[in-house]
Amino acid sequence: MTMPNPRDPSMLLAAARLYYQQGRSQAEVATALGTSRSNVSRMLTEALRQSIVEIRINDPEGRVNELEDELRTTFGLREVRVAHTRNIPGLRVEDAVGSQAARLLLDELRDSMTVALSWGHALQAMVYATTAEHEFHRLTLVQLVGGLSSISNEISGQELVRELALRLGAEYRFLHAPATLESVTSRDALLAESSIGAALDDANRADMAFIGIGTPTHGSSAAILDSLNLDRAEADAFWAQEPAGDVAARYYTAQGTPLHGVVEDRVLGVSLAGLLEIPNVVGVASGRAKTPGVLGALRGRIIDSLVCDEALARSVLSAAGSGTTEGTRP
Repeated sequence: MTMPNPRDPSMLLAAARLYYQQGRSQAEVATALGTSRSNVSRMLTEALRQSIVEIRINDPEGRVNELEDELRTTFGLREVRVAHTRNIPGLRVEDAVGSQAARLLLDELRDSMTVALSWGHALQAMVYATTAEHEFHRLTLVQLVGGLSSISNEISGQELVRELALRLGAEYRFLHAPATLESVTSRDALLAESSIGAALDDANRADMAFIGIGTPTHGSSAAILDSLNLDRAEADAFWAQEPAGDVAARYYTAQGTPLHGVVEDRVLGVSLAGLLEIPNVVGVASGRAKTPGVLGALRGRIIDSLVCDEALARSVLSAAGSGTTEGTRP
């Protein structure tokens, strides 16, 4: 009997279909192909080597572990959750990311902690996915940045803090102030108010923070800039710094360097320097458009942990490997 060539692609494909798709044993495959069982074993190994067969392991919790490991190693992150989103009918990417962020939140929560939030669709999905099995003792939720009238209420910081507090049985404190002001003088006047100063002090002393990550030309990040009504010279000065992303209304370059100037001076919230002092800052983002912002936050060590979707994770790793550093401008 002439044995099939164990490297013949057509034979490898036939063996793979019988074994993996039809569920036949190696002995049954050997009989069907007129070869030995040991030869079938070699053929299946060769099919894997030639990528005729690809084995994918999906975490039952909906995570992509190999991407989590690569991100953790590449950027020295404390914790990573990458949501599996491919080929799942009806699943919204931000909901999958929100679910993973909610699980991370519940894994990390302890009694007497203070948790700070920014805003955004990803954080909204996290809040709505959070269901605690028990109430936490003396848990407090606070805002990292004031509210923004140009962003709809369902993703405002105040609404997210209140909703999450109700779900966790926690206390909450509002930052009763807008995120952006028309002038430095207006911002400084509000900062002089004791209630606002106390709210920001609470945020600066948080044990953990969950923040959305943006890029200057998309969503709430662009809305913040629009709300400032920058004149031409101010806008040119801002874009000349090549902003790549923002967290909690604080903008930074592709390397994570904080941007100073008129935009920073008109925002009321925790500074990037203050954010760096929080022990565990968790960035939550979805969609490839967030790649520059996420990569800048990682390079600048602005975030300690990351929750994102599979496509964004691959895009960030690809951009990091290619040395991409460009910011964005409309």
